[in-house]
Amino acid sequence: MKKMFLIVLTIGVAGVTSAQSTPVTYHDGGQQLDGLLARSGNSGQEGVLILPAWMGIDEESKTAAEELAKSGYIAFVADIYGTGKTPKSASEAGKIAGEFKQDYQLYQRRIRVALDQLVKQGANPQKIAVIGYCFGGTGALEAARGGLPIVGAVSIHGGLSKGMRPNGPIATKVLVLHGAADASVSQSDIEALHQELDESKVDWQMIYYADSKHTFTNPASKDYNEIAARRSWKHLLLFLREVLNGE
Repeated sequence: MKKMFLIVLTIGVAGVTSAQSTPVTYHDGGQQLDGLLARSGNSGQEGVLILPAWMGIDEESKTAAEELAKSGYIAFVADIYGTGKTPKSASEAGKIAGEFKQDYQLYQRRIRVALDQLVKQGANPQKIAVIGYCFGGTGALEAARGGLPIVGAVSIHGGLSKGMRPNGPIATKVLVLHGAADASVSQSDIEALHQELDESKVDWQMIYYADSKHTFTNPASKDYNEIAARRSWKHLLLFLREVLNGE
């Protein structure tokens, strides 16, 4: 059952085109970063930056990039940690990801250099959205909070808290895809995000998925929920078509 969702996605677009991800080396100052680029003959100039979960670039982020390329986007998976710094365990990932959450300006900068790389690969700088899974979902919100040049931010079962920072302006549209049974996100964090987005007067939406725990979209997770994963992917594509394609 865990493989079914990926198969469904492939069948849905295989008749249109195919896509493979290729490694791309780029830099943040002296730090080498190793991202993945996916595009196809069907790709236009609309770009999607993908921020992976706390273990770094994984099959979920790679598959998402390839499927988005089939749907007509230039997709780039960012390397947040850097060459040789990929965590080897969940405890190590929690520590490293926590450091980036604390040093949110570094996190925002790593996202910005990935956006720059996406533009270098041919994306229209006026038509880029950021999506992220888990730790990357936090990053998608940080891209919005940091005023990065994007037209949409999508947090997929991401951490929602920004700590004790005061609320600031947010200009981009925001979509939050959230498991209703996600025990890692407190109700107070949800309410704080709602207040933050309301104060910014931005166009935002939060969708809950029943019986869905933290990593409900990841087929490799014990908490994978096929129905919710399929629905959330459709909601993601609908949002991207709106903000990037004007549909």
